[in-house]
Amino acid sequence: MEKYKILKDLVKINTINDNGNKEIIEYLEKYLLSLGFKTEYKDKALIMSIGDNPKFGFLGHTDTVNYAEDKWKVNPFELTKKDGKLYGLGVCDMKGGIAAMLDAVKELKEENKDLNLKLYFTYAEETTFDGMKDVLKFEKEFPETMIFGEPTNNEILVGSKGILEFEIKFIGKSAHSSNPDKGISANMNAVNLINNVNKFYIEEIKTEIENSYEINYTTMNVGTIHGGTNKNSVSEECIVTIDFRTVKDKHHEKIIKEIEKQCKVYNAEIKITENIYPFINEIKNIETKTSNFITEASLITNKNEEKEYKKMNKIILGLGPITAHEVDEYITEESYKKLVDLYKKLLY
Repeated sequence: MEKYKILKDLVKINTINDNGNKEIIEYLEKYLLSLGFKTEYKDKALIMSIGDNPKFGFLGHTDTVNYAEDKWKVNPFELTKKDGKLYGLGVCDMKGGIAAMLDAVKELKEENKDLNLKLYFTYAEETTFDGMKDVLKFEKEFPETMIFGEPTNNEILVGSKGILEFEIKFIGKSAHSSNPDKGISANMNAVNLINNVNKFYIEEIKTEIENSYEINYTTMNVGTIHGGTNKNSVSEECIVTIDFRTVKDKHHEKIIKEIEKQCKVYNAEIKITENIYPFINEIKNIETKTSNFITEASLITNKNEEKEYKKMNKIILGLGPITAHEVDEYITEESYKKLVDLYKKLLY
């Protein structure tokens, strides 16, 4: 298992909900310092660099989701090798990606390659993206090529759908269900708004196609509906969450405008809980594949309030098979070796 020492060490650290954040950051910093990197930022997140004016950047998140203790057959905090597979919590998402980054850097150093590289390590990716937000507060300009180690089964992804999420609160008036006209049903208002928004979505949004995505249209999902207290009472309050996975920037403005209009009709309070735009990079000699899910790559934009960043390409590339968040999470040894080689080829 010495071959996978870095991955073994990372898996051993319990970072569920960032529990072992300090320990894993200290480990990563110590390892990279030994390879000649310098520390640029260190708190719960970590940024380290080597060389002048780095052209490439790697980014990985150190936290993992929780696990079902009664269902796992292997120790989630011990790297287990069996039949060409490597098991452990986070091996796929995404401690394996981080370990492959470090192994690639180590091998290039051993080959006496000059490196111009930055490494970013974040936290809370599985919950709030706070780690990425901390990095964005510090970093004003990213390298022109950023590589994100999320699991992709060794496929290079150069784009991602956007996400637009709403929480909508309806306030009604309680009454007995035998005389509903005395009340105002928050639940019925929610149903009417959902139907109206869905009609708008089908007619105005879903019809616009972007074939760079596997699911080539903006999707709409009503995630939760919580309303009412009794079956024989008119509901006084209802809270609905709706999310859209978008393929075009302009869909964000159109959807927000429509939902704001509907909320005025039904006297509802609206809260936009997420608003991240889609992106697609055109990279020469790389087949354009994209993801329908959101990664930290979606949070890095080419602009900020002060100036426009230099041109930046974003590549999502990680391990497989994609067993993230699954019981007995694992990757294959073959995939790990291939990823280290792919990272080295991207850098050289």
